Amino acid sequence: MSQRLSRLVGLIARLRDPEGGCPWDRAQDHRTLRPYVVEEAHEVVAAIDGDDPQELKGELGDLLLQVLLHSRIAEEAGEFTLDDVMETLADKLERRHPHVFGDAPSDLPSIRTRWDEIKASEKASEPGRREVELPPLLAARKLVSSLPGPGSVESLLDAADDEERSGLELLAAVARAWRSGVDPEIALRKVVDAVRVRAGESNGR
Repeated sequence: MSQRLSRLVGLIARLRDPEGGCPWDRAQDHRTLRPYVVEEAHEVVAAIDGDDPQELKGELGDLLLQVLLHSRIAEEAGEFTLDDVMETLADKLERRHPHVFGDAPSDLPSIRTRWDEIKASEKASEPGRREVELPPLLAARKLVSSLPGPGSVESLLDAADDEERSGLELLAAVARAWRSGVDPEIALRKVVDAVRVRAGESNGR
């Protein structure tokens, strides 16, 4: 572990220390920290969109803080440690990149096929693993990225009722954005922010 990481781990342990630590940090658990994980991730994205390296540096630190806090809380409960988190990640990176760390084919179609096979194998090996319920727009993006072709969404529109048709049209828009290299969630957020500013200006605010 690097000197800087060791310092951070020590600081987190000090903040969580029942004797003389920070009352707020000591009171936190995995559940109470959930909103901050989401908030810090959004602030990282905002820093990237703002093209501000100094801001991004700070926001990445705030996101890292969440990893360190959760790892410390788990260690105190005898569940896992930060070392376990890092080792699990290292194992996953090696396992999911056999074209880099093994002798698997390195062309993009083969990489994608092998990636899907590895993830399916991981899911099958953990039958009790709970499915994560993603926000609808992110779930839509992940869905369309796995569909076979451009017409996969549009071809479903004819058999839908009005409500389903509206949903499928939104899904088709997500598919078109993703195929053109645009993340639909980030694109929508940018437009919402821009419209909000312009609406405020038009209202004289």
